[in-house]
Formats: sequence, structure tokens, C-alpha cells
Amino acid sequence: MKSIILLCLLICSALLFAHEDNKKPNIIFIMSDDHAAHAIGAYGGRFANLNVTPNLDKLASEGMLFENVFCNNSICTPSRASIITGQYPQTNGVLDLDHKLDTDKQYLPMELKKLGYSTAIFGKWHLKNEPLNFDFYKVLPSQGRYTNPIFNEKGKGNWPQNKVENEGHSSDIITNSVIEHIKNRDKSKPFFVMHHFKAPHGLFEYAPRYSNFLANTEIPEPASMYYQPNWGSEGTRGINDSLRNYIGSSVSTRNKYISYYNIIFDDETSLNESAHKAYQHYLKGYLRLVKGIDDNVGRLIDFLKKEGLYENTIIVYTSDQGMMLGEHDFQDKRWMYEESMRMPFIMYYPKKIKAGGKTDLLVNNTDFAPTLIDLVGGKVPKYMQGHNFVKTLEGKEEPNWRTATYYRYWMHIIHHYVPAHFGIRTTSYKLMFFYGKHYLPESEHEGHYWKKNYQGEELETPHTWEFYDLKNDPQELHNRYNDPACKELIAELKIELKRQRKELNETDENYPEIQTIIEKHWND
Repeated sequence: MKSIILLCLLICSALLFAHEDNKKPNIIFIMSDDHAAHAIGAYGGRFANLNVTPNLDKLASEGMLFENVFCNNSICTPSRASIITGQYPQTNGVLDLDHKLDTDKQYLPMELKKLGYSTAIFGKWHLKNEPLNFDFYKVLPSQGRYTNPIFNEKGKGNWPQNKVENEGHSSDIITNSVIEHIKNRDKSKPFFVMHHFKAPHGLFEYAPRYSNFLANTEIPEPASMYYQPNWGSEGTRGINDSLRNYIGSSVSTRNKYISYYNIIFDDETSLNESAHKAYQHYLKGYLRLVKGIDDNVGRLIDFLKKEGLYENTIIVYTSDQGMMLGEHDFQDKRWMYEESMRMPFIMYYPKKIKAGGKTDLLVNNTDFAPTLIDLVGGKVPKYMQGHNFVKTLEGKEEPNWRTATYYRYWMHIIHHYVPAHFGIRTTSYKLMFFYGKHYLPESEHEGHYWKKNYQGEELETPHTWEFYDLKNDPQELHNRYNDPACKELIAELKIELKRQRKELNETDENYPEIQTIIEKHWND
């Protein structure tokens, strides 16, 4: 009898473990706001020795680090729309900060629900319409506040009046809410949780406990903040540098309208001294927020381990775009330059992903949704333009993968005086065209936020090309567009650029003024 009972127990135990092993994995999609890849130690940038991100570095060592992930538009709302839809801006309808994502295009949670997942989102949303297709949400209205933030919470009234107040710092509160939600989840379903930090978006209001972090540390500076004689073009510098005090918000006092130095300090000093002083303040605030993110990621992982969930949970860490951290004397993002366009991307799932992996696969933010859907056994819908890279996660080659990724910044001058531009990036080269004009026709400019609130001395900036050899010039210090040795290569890249614009529904057929500029200057 004892033998029979023991055998039954063994069979039941085996069946239980088999059931657990066959369960769909949970998914936690962690996304910060403006967290540049080179501000994560695992990427080996100039901040790596500061040990700001030990928990993210450990997650990367236990999963896979993606070295070539890029957004297709380095600004919050369009990038987030591409992530959740798997589509490029003209297809999902979100070109800039003024557009809303239609509720019927919240595709990623919709597709995961079909696969049996409970869905929830916490933190920064920034897609304006209610996140209706999540089972639960607790999201910041617009940018939200860092300290004592207000959230819109499902079940607390009608959107957008369903507001709840919380005390503390947003990074801590968002993580607390995620942990509490997972504790009280419907355990009959796998869960999909989007955990979206507001940090480290500027201005940099960190939790008081980080006030002394890096206080006595000299933060390494990029040389291009001071000296870059061969960088850029008339589209980014003006004729004979005539627009250097206008284009691109600066760390130093260079930009006469938006200078980080002038926001923080009220004294006058030399250009180089202002760059140094403002940069140290800028980076310490930024990295203190990053430290807060990392500590909270560590807290979340400790919770998952304690609950026995860590081994069966897909964890993604990314940001909605990168960030200019003084490179070329720029702050903010928007640019197609590396530090702004590049996204950090770490993926952990021990049942599929071998620890310590790295890949240089050319990925963009339209690929995230298809990959998650495929990874948990779903069929990627045809309306998604991105591609899944599950084979890469399994250590295999991706057949017929893209050789270049497309980028477009639509807004032109608004907020940080960045000219409108588009281009493509391969693993080795980057080609950009600064067409320098807002997509709205002149007749619609009057009354628009863009024109009402910004100095309009150059509403149309010069139309120029830039080309960078990223293998030999990773910091993009030498624009070689007019180098005869690069002529054939540039011609090939233009063919690919034109092909992708057509294939991805990213042409300017609906914007004849811009199309005229493109046609006139295509062969310059």
C-alpha cells in the first residue's frame, strides 16, 4: 500500500511539474523614458565604471544584450505607438506629440489577451486616449509628476477624471503598484505587465535619498561637446555656422533659446566653462534618476524570485528612445544621431535565451510586439510591419533580415529646435537628409503650438545630407557626404532609403511641399 501511495505521489508530482513547465510564460515589459543605452554599464559606455546600473547589468548577464536596437522616431508618443502597434508612424497615425493612438490600435495587449493573458500597464502611457484594451491600468496623465504623482486608475471613475493621488517618488510608486498587482493577480492566467518609468525624463527630479550619489565624482565628458570641426552640415549648423546658436538645444550657453546652463544657472561665463559646469549638473541629475530605476528593477526581480516567478517570466528592459548626454553639445533626443536613436534592449527568459548572449542584429521598435507574440506561441498578425527575432533569442540565424533601419523625425524646430529629417542606418553606415520643414502646410501654421511658442527666425532650415562611417567614426564626428570616395556607397544607400520609404508607407505623397524639397535635393 505504501508503495502504491508513493507511486501515486510521484505521478502527481511529475504531472504538476509538467503542467508548470508547459504554462505560458509571464511577461514584464519594463520601459524607462529617455534612458540612453550608453548610460547602462553593460553597454560599456563612458559611465560604465560609475556602477550606476548593477541590477540591469546582472539582468543582461543572465539574458541577452541587444547592441543594435533603434527607434524609428526619437520622441515619446510616436515611439510608444510603434512599440504597441508594431507599425511605423504613417500606418498607426502617430507622427508626433500632437497625435493620439486610436484605442482600436492598442494591438499588443489585444493580441496577448487572445492568447489567454491578463494585461496591465503602470506608469507613463503618453498615448493620450484611455488604455482601454488593458484589463487594468494606473497611468500618469501626460508626463505626470515625479514627486507625489497623480495617476489615472481603472475603476476609479470615468477617463480622464479617474484620478488617484500617491505620496512619494514616481519610480518607487510605479514599482510598488506593479508588485502589488502581481501579488493579487488572477493566478489562472499568465500575466502581461507593462512597467513604465517616468524617469529619467528631464527635468531631473530624483528621490532625496540619491542627493549624495556621485556628488564628489567628475562625470566623464564627450570630446564632441567642445570640438567637432567636421561634424554636421548646413542643415544642422547653418551656412558658415550661422545657425549654431539656434539649431539644437544645448548643454552650454550656445543655444540662445534653450540652454541647460541658462535653465539652471544665472551667471555669465565662457562657452567651454558653461559646457563643463552644466554638463556635470545635467549628468548627475540624470544618473541619479537612472540609479533609482535600477534599484527598483532590483526590487522587482527580488520579488519575482521570492514568489517563484522569475524562471518563467520574460523580462524586457528598454527605453522609448535614447538621449543626447552632451554629445555635439546637445541635450534631449529627437536626432538621428547614435545616442538619441539607439535604444537599450535587454531580454531575459532562461527557457529560451542562453545567459550572457549578445547580438548585433539590426532591430527597431516595431519588432518588439511581433517578437513577444511569437515567443509565447501566437501568430504575428499581418497588419504589423515589424518582424519577430525569436530565432536570435534561440541562438539561430534570422533569414532575410533587414540590412538597414528607417528613421524619421517629423516635428521640425518645436521644443528643442531640431530640424525635421529622415534617413537609414545599416550596421556600418548612416545616411540622413535634413529637409528642414514642418509637415503642416503654411496655411495651417497660424495658431499651431509649434509657431505660437517658438522663435520663428528659421521656420525652414537648409536642406542637406549627412553621411557617417560608423565603423571608423562611431561618434559621428566627420560628415563624409561630399567625399568622392563615398559616392558609390551613398548612391546605394539612397536606393535602399527610397525602397524602404515606399515599402513602409513612409513616403511624402500626402505632403507635397516636403516632396518638392526631396525631389529638388535628392541628387545634391
